[in-house]
Amino acid sequence: MKWLSIFFIFWALPAFAVQPNEVLSDPKLEERARDLSQGLRCLVCRNENIDDSNAELARDLRLLVRERLVEGDTDEEVLDFVVSRYGEYVLLNPTKGGSNVILYYAGPGMLLLALLIGGLYLRTRARATPEGSNSLSDDETKRLKQIMGE
Repeated sequence: MKWLSIFFIFWALPAFAVQPNEVLSDPKLEERARDLSQGLRCLVCRNENIDDSNAELARDLRLLVRERLVEGDTDEEVLDFVVSRYGEYVLLNPTKGGSNVILYYAGPGMLLLALLIGGLYLRTRARATPEGSNSLSDDETKRLKQIMGE
């Protein structure tokens, strides 16, 4: 029973990442802050959102988001501010415009290119004459029989 309680304590640790002194008194603003924090990447922990991260930088980002919301910024303005300050890498779900278009279409494009090359290869291989199917002329057959000693 002791090990089970220890397991649940360590399993729930990321839930305690947002400290009680960070929580806003207005529940609607706090909910907006939590929603925004779920979409922002912790720059220290990489693929963890700032809401679940215990890193100091994640705490600073959480406080920054809450500060901007208290000042009256919309969700888009908060995200634009954070992205302008830390770059688009801070978004867990990057935008689908700009230079990211290459990333979104490179995978399917390479798959189509590979299928095209494979199809062309198979098509040319099917049209090729198999080895050994060329029959010998009469002169070549006679010469071969002479060499073989028949």
